[in-house]
Amino acid sequence: MTTDQQGFVPGPGVFEVPTGLVGEGFRLEPLGPEHNERDLAAWSGSIDWVRATPGFLGDWPPSEGMPAESNLADLVRHAKDFAERRGFTYSVLEGEDEVVGCLYIYPAKADPRRVHVTSWVRADRAPLDKVVYDTVMRWLAEAWPFSAERVEYAPR
Repeated sequence: MTTDQQGFVPGPGVFEVPTGLVGEGFRLEPLGPEHNERDLAAWSGSIDWVRATPGFLGDWPPSEGMPAESNLADLVRHAKDFAERRGFTYSVLEGEDEVVGCLYIYPAKADPRRVHVTSWVRADRAPLDKVVYDTVMRWLAEAWPFSAERVEYAPR
């Protein structure tokens, strides 16, 4: 773990990373390989919507989609980041296990002392976007060791 990553969140015993959150109409759980099929279906059915979500710039999600194997590799990478406390990705779920979005909490690339947060929901769950944003902003302030000045999360 690099010095920058060690500074992202305090170590185990000092800060326990939340393993979930229950919000109004959704819940979060750490993203992992078990979400592959549902995650791929969620974002690939809403590519233009996700790309238009505040905070998403660049080439994700890919306009042509991606094979399930490539998506799985991304989920494995996110799960490894979570386990190694380098970044934290959560599935946004409705009901028992329907993937309707994703939340990413990572050090900002330009300044690792800052926290870059992004989230998206499927196009057919558009009203949930603001609910997730508001709930996550409160959660970051209450349950995470980040001062408000460190957090970069595009408003809704």
